[in-house]
This record gives sequence, C-alpha cells and structure tokens, in this order.
Amino acid sequence: MSSLRRRILGDNNIPSSDVSREVTPDREDDVRAKLRQVRQDLREHKRAKGTKRRNTFIFVLGGLVGVFVALFFAHQNDVINFEGLAELNLDSLIDVIPASIMKDARDIQQHERDAVNYDAFAIGLHLSNQGIKAKHPVIMIPGVISTGLESWGTDERSRQYFRKRLWGSWSMMRALVMDKTSWKQHIMLDKNTGLDPPGIKLRAAQGFDAADFFVTGYWIWSKILENLATIGYDPTNAFTAAYDWRLSYMNLETRDNYFTRLKSHIELAKQISGKKAVLVSHSMGSQVLFYFFHWVQAKGYGNGGDSWVEDHVDSWINISGCMLGSLKGMPAVVSGEMKDTAQLNAFAVYGLEKFLSREERTEIFRAMPGISSMLPKGGNAVWGNETWAPDDTEHQKVTFGPFINFKESNSSTSPRNLTVEASLEYLFSNSEEWYQKAVLDAYSHGVAHTRKEVEANERDPRKWVNPLETALPNAPNLKIYCFYGIGKPTERTYFYREEHLAAKLNVTIDTSLTIGNIDHGIVMGEGDGTVPLLSNGYMCAKGWKMKRYNPAGVKVKMYEMPHEPDRFSPRGGPNTGDHVDILGRASLNELILRVAAGHGDEIEDTILSNILEYSDRVKIYDDE
Repeated sequence: MSSLRRRILGDNNIPSSDVSREVTPDREDDVRAKLRQVRQDLREHKRAKGTKRRNTFIFVLGGLVGVFVALFFAHQNDVINFEGLAELNLDSLIDVIPASIMKDARDIQQHERDAVNYDAFAIGLHLSNQGIKAKHPVIMIPGVISTGLESWGTDERSRQYFRKRLWGSWSMMRALVMDKTSWKQHIMLDKNTGLDPPGIKLRAAQGFDAADFFVTGYWIWSKILENLATIGYDPTNAFTAAYDWRLSYMNLETRDNYFTRLKSHIELAKQISGKKAVLVSHSMGSQVLFYFFHWVQAKGYGNGGDSWVEDHVDSWINISGCMLGSLKGMPAVVSGEMKDTAQLNAFAVYGLEKFLSREERTEIFRAMPGISSMLPKGGNAVWGNETWAPDDTEHQKVTFGPFINFKESNSSTSPRNLTVEASLEYLFSNSEEWYQKAVLDAYSHGVAHTRKEVEANERDPRKWVNPLETALPNAPNLKIYCFYGIGKPTERTYFYREEHLAAKLNVTIDTSLTIGNIDHGIVMGEGDGTVPLLSNGYMCAKGWKMKRYNPAGVKVKMYEMPHEPDRFSPRGGPNTGDHVDILGRASLNELILRVAAGHGDEIEDTILSNILEYSDRVKIYDDE
C-alpha cells in the first residue's frame, strides 16, 4: 500500500538514504535546522511531483471516464480491450495508472475471452447443416454511436485528423485527451444550421468496418456478420447503411442524401438478387428506418409511391428499437447526466468534472440533434401522470408517473413533479433557442387518436419518426420481427435538486438520495438496460395491432430475450439481454439468420414480460 501511495504521490524517486546523508552536522542546532530544511525540501519536491502526477492522473482518468460516459446510449458496463491503449502514445499513462489496476483489467479481459469467445460461427454452421442458406439480401442499419465518424476536413486545424475517426476508435481517445477543445469543435454540429461547422467535415465511415467494432476489442455487429457469412452472405448480398447519427433525420438527407442512397441500395439489391430485402435495424436505427418508410413513399421526397415498401422489402428485423424513445436521453440534455454519472464514486466524478463538466456534456449532447430524436414519445398517455404509470408494479414504493421530481424545491421555476410531457416543456423553456428550434422543427412527441389525424400527419416530416402519429407503410406482405431484451434494470424516473450556484445549469440529479427503490436519485424499471420495456415493446404488442397505425395489416411478431448474463463475462455472454450486447446473443443470431433465409414464418411469438398487461393500461385506444 505504501509503495502504491509513493507511486501516485511521486516520492518514489527520493531514496531515504539520500536524506540521511544530508543530516550530518555536529551541533544540535545545526542538526535541527538541517532537518527542517530537508523536510521542507522534501515537502516541496513531493508537492511539485505529486501535483503534476495527480493532475495527469485526473486528466487521463477524466478523459477515459468522459468518453465512455458519452457512450450513454450504448450503456457501457463493459471492458474495452486495454491493449488498444498502446495506440494513445502517452508516456505518462502507465505512470499514473497503478500496475495492479492494469493487471486486474487484463485478468478481467481474459475472463471475458474465456466466457464469451464461443465459436462465433457455430450458430451459422449449425443452421447451414439444417439447409438454411442465404436468400434475401440483408441491409443493416446500426444504432446510435455504432457508426464511426471520420474527419475529411482539410482546414488547418483538421489536417492532423484527416481520415482518422474522431468517434469510434482509439484516435478519438487520443484526440480527446490531448486536444479536447479541438475534439469538441469537430464532434459538435453548428448550433444554428445543425450541419457542419465552418471548416470542419466529419462523415460516417462506410462498409462493414463502420459498425463491426466500436474500438479494438469492443464488438458491435461483428458476430452477426460472422454468422451471416456461414450461410452464404458476403459483401455482394449483405450491406451496412451507416449514417451520421448526430444529424437530425431531415439533415441526413439534406447533407448526405442518406435516404436517397438507402433507397437506391435496396432497389439495386433486389435487382441483382431478384429477392426483396431484409432490413435489420438496431436501437436508433429502427427510428431511422421507420422515418425512411414514410420518406420513400412521399411525393416530393422519395417519390416511391404507396407500393414501394411492398415491392422492395420482405421483412424488417427490429432489434431493441427505441420506438417510443429512450428516457435516459432526457437528463442527458437537461443537465448532462444519466445513471452512468450519477452512480460514479466521488473520485471518478471529480475526474470527469475536471475534464468534461456537466455544462460541457450538456452542450455536446444538445449540439447533436440526432440524439434528441430519442426523447420520449407519447406523453402522459404512455408514460403516466402525476400519480400513476402503466408499468407501475404492485409493490413499488415510488410511482414512475412523475418523470422528473424536485423533492425539496422551494422555487417557483422548479415544480415538485414533472410528468414526461411537463419534462419536455421544462427542457425547452430552460434551453437555448437554437436547441428548441433544432428539436421542435425536426421531431414530434404526441399521439394521434384518430385515423384521420394519422393520414394528415403523413404530409408532415416532423411526424415521421413517431409511430404514435403516423402509420406503417401500405405493405400487407411486409413482416416485422421485434427482438429485444428484458430483465435488466433500466432508468425510468429521476429525482433532481436545485443548484444555488452561479452556473448555467441550476439543476442536477440528487445523487445523495438513496432510499427504497431510489438509487442515487434514480428509479429503475423494466427494460434492456438502456431502453424501457414500454418503448421496446408497446408498438409491437399493441400499437401496431390498431388499424389506424397499421392499415395494411402488416404481420408483427415478438420475441423477448431475458437477461441471463454469464457472471464471468463483463459483456454478459451468449445469453445477455443488454441493449448493445444482445447483438452477440446466440439466439438472436439464429433468429436473424432464419428470417434472412426465408424461414421467419417458423418463429413463434415469445412474450415473457408483462408488456401485454402494461400495454392494456396505456391510455391510447383503438378508434375502429
């Protein structure tokens, strides 16, 4: 323990023998004076080196924590490949991180390899032996943060990053740690236009490399690609449709012609194969695809007409789709927080705040309008009122209805309880005008209660991302498969307190509040660790059973996967139900392959949660 303390404080380079040799005067007074001088010199030396090392430690730790907190939609409780840290080229990194911590990290990583590095091709090989072969072309639409963003700017400040990923690689980590100001300038969009800032050009990486791994050792889509390959898929009949997830959906088309290219991609895949496509989306990608279904049909936009989806798409595999939003996105843009920050220990919070303050994190999140597409939809009808919520349980001590609670507020500007609807109003009334405009001009969060309203909304692009305001396409032969995890505690309600400080943000999650089912100011509910059950499952269980939201009678199947993690694996192993890690789940891979091979009809509904009961309590009624 003493050696570790010396290593951190920086006094291990001052041998005790050197000190003793300094104290050799004959007279007692001289001895005392010399001892005082030696102690003073030692204190100054320790203070100088200790301060330098502590600052470096906090700097690097804050950077590491800051980056992975920014990955809040991926719900990072995982171990990244620490071998990739070598690419950082920071001479001080090993000096400021104790060797014992590095050793523990490597041991944990080895446990993960042993636990989850099962034969990645086994699922596909097993199905191949049963006669399951590639049939439909497969196009994958990744989720938020899954796609790497690389710099194509040639401005002086961007040249050092040319074709390097400033999101989704260790280059990102290096840029953040070494040049935070420049990294922020590159990663944030222009606040007024929602497009590239002047002189900066980040674009989504393309191809399988864009989404198979986030950073070295942290897989995203790679296991799905491996299993697809075993039944006959390759780059000629499997594609990824990566996109810049920071952009609003309208700006995806304005800047990158993303939906035009996706339409052409699907048409070409069908032309070459003679088969309609299977579209596989994850998380935010499911919202992007739902928006595309409206865009591609609409006159003046995709101009495909009402029959385009019917003619070109066989199936939609909706994996962990946050169709009604991800509630943890709200505190991210309100105060730059979420469970990942609220439950950090004091030292980690100190490092994070030193590196990326709450104000900075809030600014970054708000300057990425694509993230705000996942603010909750459906209002109080879905998420509950001041006293009750559809997913409240019998023995629950705190209702989910009030979404943001100000338990001890004495201010007229901070109500005690805010429902989801009131929380959105609070957000917009306490945020910058540019942010309000960016979100309200791009998205809608309400409910259409009649078929006439739904039909009218088809002419309003702001409504196209909301399945409670617009309908599924006119494609009676389209098949939808909803696959998602359950049984992992997920953020559902928050307790805030007012900050009486001279700061831009005057509210923060009350991390001191831990009582009953309130943990550091957060109440957890049912879900996949990132997206609540109601968002994952309501449209599949009930919403798309209503005529006004599904006029063509599209068939919808559900398959819920309980979170049964391997206790030796930080990534959960082959039976995880985690929002991101589910992409490596064995049963999910099997289901995807069966649909792609044209055997989706063999899949039966598997509902293990209370989603049907919760859905019946949601205050949205069929008008047919």
